[in-house]
Parts: sequence; C-alpha cells; structure tokens
Amino acid sequence: MSILRLILGDQLNSNHSWFTKADENVVYCLFEMRQETDYVTHHIQKIAGFFAAMRAFAENLERENHKIIYLKINDSRNKQQLTENLALLFNEHNIDKFEYQEPDEYRLDKQLSDFCKEINIASEVFSTEHFYTERNDLGNFFKGKKQFLMENFYREMRKKHQILVVNNQPEGGLWNYDKSNRQKWNKEVLVPLQKNFDNDVSEIVNELEIASIGSIGKINSKYFEYPINREQSLKQLDYFCEHLLVHFGDYQDAMHTDNVFLFHSKLSFAMNTKMISPIEIVDKVLKTYRERKNEIDISQVEGFIRQIIGWREYMRGMYWMLMPNYKTENFLQNHHKLPEFFWTGNTKMNCLKNAVHNSLDNGYAHHIQRLMITGNFALLTQIHPDEIDAWYLGIYVDAVEWVQLPNTRGMSQFADGGKIATKPYVSSGSYINKMSNYCGLCVYNNKEKTTKNACPFNSLYWNFLEEKKEQLASNFRMKMMYSVLGKMTPSELAEIQEKAHHIINHLDEY
Repeated sequence: MSILRLILGDQLNSNHSWFTKADENVVYCLFEMRQETDYVTHHIQKIAGFFAAMRAFAENLERENHKIIYLKINDSRNKQQLTENLALLFNEHNIDKFEYQEPDEYRLDKQLSDFCKEINIASEVFSTEHFYTERNDLGNFFKGKKQFLMENFYREMRKKHQILVVNNQPEGGLWNYDKSNRQKWNKEVLVPLQKNFDNDVSEIVNELEIASIGSIGKINSKYFEYPINREQSLKQLDYFCEHLLVHFGDYQDAMHTDNVFLFHSKLSFAMNTKMISPIEIVDKVLKTYRERKNEIDISQVEGFIRQIIGWREYMRGMYWMLMPNYKTENFLQNHHKLPEFFWTGNTKMNCLKNAVHNSLDNGYAHHIQRLMITGNFALLTQIHPDEIDAWYLGIYVDAVEWVQLPNTRGMSQFADGGKIATKPYVSSGSYINKMSNYCGLCVYNNKEKTTKNACPFNSLYWNFLEEKKEQLASNFRMKMMYSVLGKMTPSELAEIQEKAHHIINHLDEY
C-alpha cells in the first residue's frame, strides 16, 4: 500500500511517532503555498521563518531516509492550493491512502475534512502529539459551567501533571504568583545578550520577491534570529534556563525603550511550529529550578509555567470549544478602521511607536505590549475586531490562529462578551507609566485628560467606559471605575468625550 502523509507548516515535530522508522511505502509531503501566504498580509519574517523551518525539517527527514515531496513556492508543479496539490500527488504516485495530523486551525481542519469526504481512497487523521491536552479536553472540563476561568483549569493541570505540586497542594503555598510578576524594569538589573541564530534566509526572501508575495515589516535576510530547527530550539531553551529564567517572572510584564525582549524566552515560534514541545520546555524549566533553588525563586518559574500549561493550553481548548462562531463575535459593536500607523509606526504616542516598531522590526512584541499597548488602544478607539485580528495574525512570527484569535478577540478586545476575560483589559496612561519608561519620553502628558498635550489614552479610557456603559456597567470587576465615572460632572465628562472623539476621528494625527 502506498501512503501519502501531509505535514503542515506548524507540524514540524521530529519526535512524532510517524518518524520512528522509515517506510518505503510512505511518502511525506510539505507545501509552500499562496493559500497560506495570502489569506492575511504576513510579516516577511514570519513567511521566511516558516519556510526556512519547513525546509530544514524536510532535509532532516531525508537524511533519516524518509521519502519527501517538497513543493517550494515557485515550483512549476505547485498548484498553490492545499487540496489541489494533494490531488496532484495522488495521481502521480498512485496513492492508496491519505494520512494527516489534526490541523490546529479550524479553516484547515474543515478544508481537509471536506476533502477526505470527496476522495475515493482511504484516509486517517492522527494526533500531532504535541500538547498536554486533546482538542476537546477543555470543553469537557467546563461542561455545564457558566464561566470558563483559566485559573480553575490551570490548577487542575498542575495537579494532573504534578507540576509544582506537593500532596495536591501548590509548592510554595500559592497557586499563582502573578502579583510578583509586575515589576518595572530598571537598568540596574542587567539583561544578558539575547540568543540569536543568524540564519541566512536570503534565498527564501529572493523567492518571495520573484513570487510577488505581499508582506509587512523588515528583515535582515542573512540574520534571521529565531530558531529554524530542533537543534536551535533546544539551544534557545537552554539559554533561557541558564541566563533568563532567574528574572523572568519579575519582569515579564515590563516594557522599556532600551530592550525589546528583556527576560522573555523567544521560544514561541519554535513551540508553535512544534519544533519543541511544551512538555520538554516545562521539564527543563523545572529541572533548572530544582538544581538552582538558591538562585531562582518559585515566582519566576510559576510565572513561566503558567503561560505554557495554563494559558497556552487554555487558549487552544477555548478555540476548539467556541469555533467557528467565535470568529464573528463583536459584543461591543466596534466598527472603526485600524489607523495607518499600525503598519508604519508613525505616531507621536511613544508607547505605540515602540510597540509597533518592535513588531515591524522583529515580528515580535511580548504579551503586555500586545494586550495593554496595541490591544488597549484598538479597544479604546473601538476598532472592528476583524481589523485587529488580521493585524495580530499577520505581524507576529509566532502567530497561528488557534492561539491568536482567542487572545485577540477574547482577552484583548472583549469581543466575546467575557467568555475568556472577566473584564475588558483597558487602561489609561497611568498603567503604561507604571510598567514602562515610555511616558517619560513622550510628547504627551500621562497625567492630563483634555489639554492639547494630554495622553490620548486618558480621554479614550473614560469615553470608552461611558459609551459602553450598557454592556459593561453590571460587570463586577468594573464597578469601581464606573463609580469614579459616575462622580464626574456632566461638563467634565462632555469635555473628555469631545477630546476622545477628536482622537478617534483623527487617529493618524496623534
């Protein structure tokens, strides 16, 4: 029997059971396709990184004597559509059976499921063997419940996998050290040099130019810094554990103009392409903690592990529990367009200028820059969720829809009405000043609301609360802020709203 096995660009798991032994009756296929490069406008580093990792993966499989069919973006045989490429190979190689791993994106899952109903050969679906949980585990965990609190799921994951748990109780006495993870970074705490790999992707970039594929952002094609194979991914993990874990928790929410990555791991691209697994990352972090308990506080370790076994697995589970309708949620009825400066970084607001330029230059911004700078501004200016979804999905090298969509539409934009976040993540300029040095270098004053030089976040924040009062005033976590809003005089509120409406109507002037 001749078997064709499909490997998608985010399924580069060399430890998968498929690859235990080479079989002359099995052929693997990977495709670089316009279907995937064009459905949103992607960062040039994202496209080049995925293609580089896919090519490295295919070359490694060939070295291990697996049969590989790899269609590059400009291959004359490439139909540029997934099912058309598969049909081509079925005919060329007299395939008797088609096998694939569960896609993590609903769009691809449906495309392949529908395709398998139409073909006249056998087909079979396999697990990706990557996550701690299966697709439907979270839905089963929350079955019959009205709230889907990540913290409840996270604690269950800790117990189930015996991670930082002693006799079913949290090691150190607390389940969550989030309150210790909110320090503002200062230069007295030295940040080690980042681990970069200087991968040469100039050939790929040239091929993208020949194909006239549209993209955003910048790239130094001879120095792509993220891991593109398993060996590099493991080195990135080792570097994080040795040099960065010691301060990760303290400064995971901090932002600074002088340092893009601070103590973050730079592992998300490697993990989301499955070159490295969450299980081996957590195991390595725990091993490092056990060996260096006198140096590394539990708050650093718990803060990191919570992002992996809590937030990442939770987001995947919520995605599969709520799709496909989740992609159309717009609870707050926001309809404005994304300002042009999200694509250029040309804004006078220093926080946004830094967050957007980080994104354009590096295909990267950490979770607080995404949530409380770009996401916060998009929500306060009432941008349509579709607009901000497309931007987040395109601009970050680690962005794949199963993790991007629930983070953006749920956590960041509150478009789901509270299925993921218990309140909208909005703030005035005071929070940004608390967590960064952005405000001290800005032309706007973070303490003022309505003057010419007032920080736009301030009037936008109070205007947002007023305009969304019907949807949000009953939210128990918003009561204090609505109490403050209620004490404003009508003239004060009118002045704030006038300022906010001017900003919303002239976004690219700020």
